[in-house]
Amino acid sequence: MKRSVALLLFYAFNCSVQAQTPQPSATPSIVYVVHNPVSIKDYKTNPRVVREMVNRLVLAATGQSDVAKAWASLVSPNDRIGIKISAAGGELFTTHHDVVNAIVDGLVAAGHPRNSIIVWDRSLGGIKDAGYRGGSDGYQLQAVMPHDGYDPKAVFTAPFVGQLIWGDLDYLGDARKMLSDIENTSNVSHFSKILSSDVTKIINVPVMSISETNGIAGCIYNMTIPNIDNWRRFAQGSRFGEDSLSEIYASPLIAKKVVFNVMDGLIAQYAGGPQSQPNYATHHASLYASRDPVALDAVALKRLEQWRVQASLPKIGRLAAYIDFASQLGLGNSAPNRIEVRNIGK
Repeated sequence: MKRSVALLLFYAFNCSVQAQTPQPSATPSIVYVVHNPVSIKDYKTNPRVVREMVNRLVLAATGQSDVAKAWASLVSPNDRIGIKISAAGGELFTTHHDVVNAIVDGLVAAGHPRNSIIVWDRSLGGIKDAGYRGGSDGYQLQAVMPHDGYDPKAVFTAPFVGQLIWGDLDYLGDARKMLSDIENTSNVSHFSKILSSDVTKIINVPVMSISETNGIAGCIYNMTIPNIDNWRRFAQGSRFGEDSLSEIYASPLIAKKVVFNVMDGLIAQYAGGPQSQPNYATHHASLYASRDPVALDAVALKRLEQWRVQASLPKIGRLAAYIDFASQLGLGNSAPNRIEVRNIGK
C-alpha cells in the first residue's frame, strides 16, 4: 500500500507536468566501449590517446563520418550545452580533464562557442588539482551555489522527509533561537538552476565508480543527487529512497535534456566511492558511451561487482535497485538480453 501511494506522488513541478505512463524501451540498447592501455599510466592521462578514444565513441554511437557531424547530430545550434561531470573524487577521481576537453572541442567543431559551454557539478572543490584551469580552459566551470543555486519553482516531492541543512533552499536558519528538527525537515527537493534554466542539452560524464550509498555513482546518480537539494534522504540505504533516483531522472528537466552519456573508466573505483579511495581503484584505461543511461549503468555495475568479488568485498548491487526501476519507467534497458556491449577497439 505504501509503495502504491509513493508512486502516485511521482513528481510535481510548478508547471503541473504530469508523469506519463511508463513504457518499455522498444529496442535493445548499445553500450560502446573503447580500451587503450596507453591512455593512462600512474594516474596520468595521455591527452592525444584520450581524445582519440572520445572521438571513436561519438562516431560509433552516432554513425557519422566525422566528429563535427557526430556532435551536431546530438545537439542543435540553438542549444545551450552543459557537460555534467563528477568532481567528488578530487585530484585522482574527478572526471578527467582530457575527456572533457575532447568533448568540448567536438562541440566547438559542431559550431558551439567554447565560452557558451557550461561544465558543472555541485561542488568543484578538487577540480584544480585534477587539471582544470578555470577561465583559461575557455568554457564555463560552474558549481551549484548553496541556497541561491536552486530553483524554487522546479521541485520534486517524495512522501518522506529529509533533514534540511544550510545550503538547502528551504533551510530555516535563525541565530536568535534553536529550531526544532521538525521545523527543518521537508519532503521537497529543488533542482539546480543550471539544470532547470541554464542548459537545454546535456552531455553526462560520470566516473566509473561505486557509490557506498546508492550502489553506483553512474549516469543516473550523476544527474540526480548532485543536482538537487535535500538529497540526503535519497542516500540512506532504503529501497524507496533508491528508487526515487529513477523518478527524479524521469523529470523532463533531466530525461529530455541528456542526449549522450560518456562514462570515464580510465580509472575505475570499486569501493568507497564516489570520494577518492585509491586502495580500491584500478587503471581500467577504458571509456564507455551510450544514449541509454540505464544500460550503461547496468554494464558498469556488473564490471564493478566483478572487481569487488576479486577483492572479497560484498556485493553492492542491492543499493542500485533503481537501475531496474528506471527500466520499468521506460528510461532505458537494464536486462542483459536487452543490452549489446560493442567493443570498438583502440
